[in-house]
Amino acid sequence: MRLCIFTEPQLGASYADQVKAARTTEAAGFEGYFRSDHYLTMGGDGLPGPTDSWVTLAGLAHETSTVRLGTLVTSATFRYPGPLAISVAQVDEMSGGRIELGIGAGWYEAEHQAYAIPFPPVGERFDRLTEQLEIITSLWALPVGERYSYSGKFYEVLDSPGLPKPVQSPRPPIIMGGSGPKRTPALAARFADEFNVPFRSAAEASRIYRNVDDACALAGRTDLPVKSAAVTIVSGRTDAEVRARWGGDVLDTDSGDGAAIGTLNKIVNELGAYVEAGATRLFLQLRDLRDIELIELIAAEIAPQLG
Repeated sequence: MRLCIFTEPQLGASYADQVKAARTTEAAGFEGYFRSDHYLTMGGDGLPGPTDSWVTLAGLAHETSTVRLGTLVTSATFRYPGPLAISVAQVDEMSGGRIELGIGAGWYEAEHQAYAIPFPPVGERFDRLTEQLEIITSLWALPVGERYSYSGKFYEVLDSPGLPKPVQSPRPPIIMGGSGPKRTPALAARFADEFNVPFRSAAEASRIYRNVDDACALAGRTDLPVKSAAVTIVSGRTDAEVRARWGGDVLDTDSGDGAAIGTLNKIVNELGAYVEAGATRLFLQLRDLRDIELIELIAAEIAPQLG
């Protein structure tokens, strides 16, 4: 099982907090440190305020040396496809080839309103995402010295040199995900290297993975995307430690909606259910990325039992 730490800095974290969390993640032996791409908190005051995901990852590329870095997931509504292709390729070079691009259509309307970002209807957002993926992957794949043009409904590219190129070949891994039954699996079948089910039960993840497999078969694709899941984790060596992290008495509840809450053995069993569902990679979401002790506890006591 491949394990990554996943953080939500918009809930309240500085760049310095993220550096500490990423370095701890690397030292503890996790495969990756990933962060969300949001500009507005979903709870609390969110102080000191949001940090831009790709600006932050550029900094972390120099603050770390081995851990993989990426977004879960970049919102296509936040950036134009050409500049995003440049940013990801540049940070991939800065990190020595450790970057992964998680990308989605965007969903949180309030943050768009708060920061003057257009928020079209969901159908248009998916159409824009499709064109962005077409453009980004084509720019990266374009041989040096050639030119690329594209004419879509929302974006037009004329005579682009497709530079710079990422370090990773043929490109940085692209992660897509969600729970939609048709359009998201179809897009993943076309473009994704990995499909992530965010915050759903293991049983629901298994059902969604089957949809992705069906979409890949329909598209004639045999190299199926890596399957992963994002799971909120709240744990401790004792019930008291779990209560302190969670803020409530939920120790007798089962895993549900992508949350694993409890002492160590309970967490191992609940995460193991995702392995049985078909996941080979887990993104363990911390409610507080400044909880360095939890990162170290997962590495020492939970990760070895997951193999």
